[in-house]
Amino acid sequence: MVSDDATAARLTPDAVWAALDDVPDPEIPVVSVVELGMVREVRVDGDRVHVDLTPTFAGCPAFHAIRAAVEGRLAALGAREVEVHRRLAPPWSSDDLTDAARRKLADFGIAPPAPHGGAPLPLLDAPVACPRCGSLDTELTSAFGSALCREIHRCRSCLEPFERFKPL
Repeated sequence: MVSDDATAARLTPDAVWAALDDVPDPEIPVVSVVELGMVREVRVDGDRVHVDLTPTFAGCPAFHAIRAAVEGRLAALGAREVEVHRRLAPPWSSDDLTDAARRKLADFGIAPPAPHGGAPLPLLDAPVACPRCGSLDTELTSAFGSALCREIHRCRSCLEPFERFKPL
């Protein structure tokens, strides 16, 4: 049996952040909730952990699954009590994606949004590079993809359809 002191030694903010980096997004499992920028704050109080999460959309249907995965991962780390709080302000932005998340999205076949510094509207009409062949000769075919945060494009060069993570 692990002593309370050993649990407390494992439950540091750095250890919690590292554990949360193992929690994949249920809709895009190649990126973690940390890489997506959803984890806003971690607080550790003995064997209790509080995590503030900001969903990519206020009504994100995957939020309950993410909450359960976070609770399970931190319980496995030794947390006796885990509280996950939904933080809606400030809202999530695609600027919160890490560089690693942008690379992983592209490798997965989803065009990542370019950083916009708070001005996403100009990016909505900007050329979108095909994540398969790199061509900028692409067209928007639907503003709505498989999730609210994505849209569907088609590459005129390789003729492949692909999704783009919307700049938000």
